[in-house]
Amino acid sequence: MNKCIFLDRDGVINVERGDYTFLPEDFSIIEGVPEAIVKIKEAGYLAVVITNQAGITKGIYTREQMHVCHEILMEKTHNLIDKIYYSPYHPSFSESLSRKPETLMIEKAMAKFDIDPKSSWFIGDRKGDIECGQKMGLKTVLISDDNTVECNPNFTAKNLLSAVEMIIKN
Repeated sequence: MNKCIFLDRDGVINVERGDYTFLPEDFSIIEGVPEAIVKIKEAGYLAVVITNQAGITKGIYTREQMHVCHEILMEKTHNLIDKIYYSPYHPSFSESLSRKPETLMIEKAMAKFDIDPKSSWFIGDRKGDIECGQKMGLKTVLISDDNTVECNPNFTAKNLLSAVEMIIKN
């Protein structure tokens, strides 16, 4: 079985703008992310992005606009990300088992890549990310510089690079 580090997108990989990020000029990769992805791969982990993209269902942006941002992401991370799963749904319009904190995106990745949850991690910046990972039996890291954590991750880190370095040391 394979080990994997599942990654949320907005706020972990790219700068969280507080609004939907779908224009290439607004899609800014956080410092240290390309290096973190290289470290993930060198340590023998798969790197899989799990992201809610409700702006598609809300009609704010298109799948094509999101895919352009994902092409930028792949280019900036040396095409080392194994797969990007996204859920376009929003509960105001339609319920879905794929939308975090539900687990369908992770379940699909686990089946496709034969992933062992006991040796895998989920890194996110929101409560729903941590809940999603915990439901699947993953160890979790919350990206936050705020000491008031409203969920119970295994660890917290200031950014993706520090989270990955901590995972590799353990």
